Amino acid sequence: MDEKGSQVGVMPTQEAIFKARQKGLDLVEVAPEAKPPVVKIIDFKKFKYQEDKKFREGKKKGIKQNTKEVRFTPFIAKNDFEVRIKKVIDFLGEGNNVKLSVKFVGRQFTRKEYGYKLLNEALDKLKGYGRTQDEPKWQGRLLTTTLSPFKKK
Repeated sequence: MDEKGSQVGVMPTQEAIFKARQKGLDLVEVAPEAKPPVVKIIDFKKFKYQEDKKFREGKKKGIKQNTKEVRFTPFIAKNDFEVRIKKVIDFLGEGNNVKLSVKFVGRQFTRKEYGYKLLNEALDKLKGYGRTQDEPKWQGRLLTTTLSPFKKK
């Protein structure tokens, strides 16, 4: 293909390089898997600039979603619990996923029901802000679940 985008046809590599050099341009391979490979006679710097521009545009359209983690303990104080719930609401409002974790230490591990009770209480308070992606599950000494925000209209 030439610099205007029209097809020149199939030709030997040396001839294509010669034509590109005559015009003061570069020979760039655009589709190496094709039979025969497709090359373009263009300015390479301009080609790289256009590729980067396409990449940046695609990146802008993509939605960035981070996963934030908020940790609790099974016997957390009421005020600490409320502060963490407010933080989770802020994270969900920003469009982030939130991982709620209850960390068990020492003998606390024998009272697993407190962890489930705490997570259920947290999920009840957060019902209007996001939805659970999975049921509470164990990951070592952590009881975890993940919340995702509702889609913005």
